[in-house]
Amino acid sequence: MAVERLDPALDKLIPADAKIEVLAEGFKWSEGPVWNAKTGELLFSDVPNNVIHAWKDGKIRDVMRPSGYSGDDPAWRSSGSNGLAFDAVGRLLIAEHGDRRVSALMEDGGKIPVADRFEGKRFNSPNDIAVHSSGAIYLTDPIYGLPKGEEDPAREIDYCGVFRVGTDGVVSLVTKELERPNGLAFSPDEKTLYVANSHNPRAIILAVSIGKDGMATATKVFFDTKNLEGKGSPDGLKVDAAGHLWATGPGGLLIISPQGKLLGRVLTGKATANVAFGGKDGKTVFLTAHDTLVRFKIF
Repeated sequence: MAVERLDPALDKLIPADAKIEVLAEGFKWSEGPVWNAKTGELLFSDVPNNVIHAWKDGKIRDVMRPSGYSGDDPAWRSSGSNGLAFDAVGRLLIAEHGDRRVSALMEDGGKIPVADRFEGKRFNSPNDIAVHSSGAIYLTDPIYGLPKGEEDPAREIDYCGVFRVGTDGVVSLVTKELERPNGLAFSPDEKTLYVANSHNPRAIILAVSIGKDGMATATKVFFDTKNLEGKGSPDGLKVDAAGHLWATGPGGLLIISPQGKLLGRVLTGKATANVAFGGKDGKTVFLTAHDTLVRFKIF
């Protein structure tokens, strides 16, 4: 693993002597990392194994098993939890592939559904989550958790959408123009919602302008990965305080300026699913890279 430096601006973000460490390995497909500041742990999903793990001080423990599918049909090969996030009141939100909903983990260990339908139709398989400062929850809903994908007979929504769950529980469609919406993250001013499209014919990151009502007012292609080599496609996203987009994609992790310029990549050598900031000072980057959990320090 190595850092590919394409612009001097990256030197202000990632130290020249940054060490990329593999913290744990042996997972089937690690996903959805989120830092739990209360416990000092990194939580993440192993989607095919239907489990949420926690990493701390070199040790892994199970937080929840099963994590995203409560049934027993072996056809649901990607049935577990995927994206994780904390809501405005500190509850862990879980994108559940198999149970086709977003749920919240309660203090007693139980889960309650946050949203599972739009206009009476069940979601395909919620993939990732972003929480707005207003308390509204945004989610992507591709078909990766359905055993037969877009042809699955259980499918009820015939597109892959980005949805908003208001604080009143009302679910609204933000956009349905992406073939496979995946990771999503807000700009620091929350006027832009970035959404990755994990679709090789159009492997882009979309910028969605968000109005005062929380809905889309315009969209544009923010970054196109078509000319990049390496395993993986646009997937998980996070934005730092200065507005840089840290996006998993071809080769590993892409670091993109607020203006849409690629500053460099962290090359992992394998398809990389998602990214999170964490550590006591928030200056550690964690990557879920296929079967591994990786970290490195930033400025």
